Amino acid sequence: VGVIGLGAMGQAMVRRLLDAGHAVRVWSRSGGAPAGARAVGDAAAVFKADVVLTMLSDDAALQTVLLDSGALAQARPGTVHVVMSTISVDFAEALQAPHRAAGVEYVGAPVLGRPDVAARGELNILAAGRGQILDRLAPVFDVLGKRCWRLSERPAAAFAAKIACNMMITMAIEAMAEAVVLTEPHGLARADFFQLILNTLFGSRSYQVYSAQILAGRYQPGFKAALGLKDLGLAQQAAAGLGRDLPMLEAVHGQMRAAVEAGGASRDWSVMAAHTLGELDAG
Repeated sequence: VGVIGLGAMGQAMVRRLLDAGHAVRVWSRSGGAPAGARAVGDAAAVFKADVVLTMLSDDAALQTVLLDSGALAQARPGTVHVVMSTISVDFAEALQAPHRAAGVEYVGAPVLGRPDVAARGELNILAAGRGQILDRLAPVFDVLGKRCWRLSERPAAAFAAKIACNMMITMAIEAMAEAVVLTEPHGLARADFFQLILNTLFGSRSYQVYSAQILAGRYQPGFKAALGLKDLGLAQQAAAGLGRDLPMLEAVHGQMRAAVEAGGASRDWSVMAAHTLGELDAG
């Protein structure tokens, strides 16, 4: 297995693969490699592996590392390339042609989960690609995730799903913050209010994780606000491409942008709640 992109998520994935006995070759623009992985000289060398996972931050990074460098064009025919970061649906569609030209199988498989979840091998993998190729990837996906959700044969569908999920998480964060704005001035402690909603109306993981972040008020990054803002921008692009107006998306994008501009870019994206609550400077 080859891995390109060694941020927190990429490194957690590499360690899982190594622990499971896979031979792993890696390349990162920042250099270095986790112990046990084989560092190679460039991205093209990674594409000599049977399966290549890329965990690069955005469209521009994939364009530079895969296409502009010629790495994808030099790939061994039959290699399977799995894009596991979050990219735009338009770029996901555009990637199909260069993969076909290189004889490389292309799968979209962004994930739900933070680095700590990746370290435990408990990611939810949102996979889209040819069914027989997804079958071939099972030994890799079984190591990285607790479930692989097969969504479509079109890779772009996986990224549409991931962008929509991230949009909905930010809506949950904002909903909790706005609820505290209404309840706390009337003597209801936010911890008690969160206990109420978690045990009645909203018991999902997103509400559990981010209510705890809001209570702690530290906003240590699992997923940085700058990346959250990027993903909300991808959602806006997707909506614009469909000619649709999504007012809740516009609201959370504005709140996330304000939190980033106020100094929260490197903090967890739930720092948006601190902005809404007027507590960002207290962090």
